[in-house]
Amino acid sequence: MQFDPKILKTLRLNLSRDGGHLIIRSAAGREEVSEYSFGIEEEYFLADRETFEVAMQTPNELFEAANWSTGDLATREMLQAQLEVATNIHGDINDAREELKFLRREVAAVASQYGFVIMASATHPTASWRLSQPSPKVRYEEMIEDFKAVGHRNMVCGMHVHVQLPDADRRFAVMRAMIPYLPIFIALSTSSPFWNSADTGLKGYRLAAYDELPRSGLPELFENKQEFEEYVAALVKSGVMPDESYVWWGLRPSSRHPTLELRAPDVCTYVDDAVAIAALYRSLARYLYERPELSKRVTGVDRAIAVENKWRAQRYGISCIFVGKDGPVEIHDVLSTLIEQISEDAAKLTCQRELEDCKRILERGSSADAQLRIYRDNALNLTEVNRWIAETTAAGQMGAACSATEKAVI
Repeated sequence: MQFDPKILKTLRLNLSRDGGHLIIRSAAGREEVSEYSFGIEEEYFLADRETFEVAMQTPNELFEAANWSTGDLATREMLQAQLEVATNIHGDINDAREELKFLRREVAAVASQYGFVIMASATHPTASWRLSQPSPKVRYEEMIEDFKAVGHRNMVCGMHVHVQLPDADRRFAVMRAMIPYLPIFIALSTSSPFWNSADTGLKGYRLAAYDELPRSGLPELFENKQEFEEYVAALVKSGVMPDESYVWWGLRPSSRHPTLELRAPDVCTYVDDAVAIAALYRSLARYLYERPELSKRVTGVDRAIAVENKWRAQRYGISCIFVGKDGPVEIHDVLSTLIEQISEDAAKLTCQRELEDCKRILERGSSADAQLRIYRDNALNLTEVNRWIAETTAAGQMGAACSATEKAVI
């Protein structure tokens, strides 16, 4: 029997975590890979299974096993305390949801065999960054040598969403037009209220640490691909960085794929939150891609306001009030207006329900709100917060891991 080579390229084969059966999955979901297909990447902390304290050193064998178990979709990140997974390319939002659950289950099962749990939280509440160790990869070791303490402080985990936008110039138009919306994704995803065993007062502390890195924060107001390439060329020729993959803005063009990559959000403890935010980004990307002229309306003033709103999203999460040109704007109003604006695009992508799930995040709170509630309800015991993060990450969805009381955490 002969198989079409194109079909074979889209298959991912691996054993289930109990070794009982073979798993065959498609890289393209149910549809052909095309405009607006997407993928989700999540970073997790590895922590001791008994104490929930972060693991500063982790064996290569763990990552080799996780990579096999997930069909080549799990890998190390910058620090040994971190593990990253990446879904296949999808055209169907439900396929992406199921694969993300699958990836969490598989890497959690492998981690358990080595005495660890995985934790989907943008900061580990009790970890000390001063003890962090780089992963044994040349890229990461060189980065730590270059960044010194700032590199060690990069003990944070984010979520990245790629959306395919084939036309390069229009992709850059979308990047510029998307800048004012980035604070919304930050606010919805907040999962990092603690740092070095302290309540920071921020709902999303991750970006406060991450933005210490060079070439982070919001994208520059480049007009087109040529300006971006001139910028990259200047830094590469000057020996500042090897290539464009060292540009770490909260939104950037991928160096390997025809995609625009959202990098601003915290990793979400709840799977459904991750999928909802990915759907919101994908629908907005489609809306802006179909209307490239909108990029010309984004000015230096708009970017400056977005910088302020980014901070407000980090500080207040889903309770923030954004700066508007005509005065303060409630996040509920911003999100409702945005969802109405992109409703036709969401319908084309069959993800209207996921956009409504974004509203539900505002109603019951993000992971940061849940963590703070558990912290207060347990006499400021961060071990209980760590436990909740680990259990909720492994459960794969909100309802399986927290009570009705914990859901109402605003």
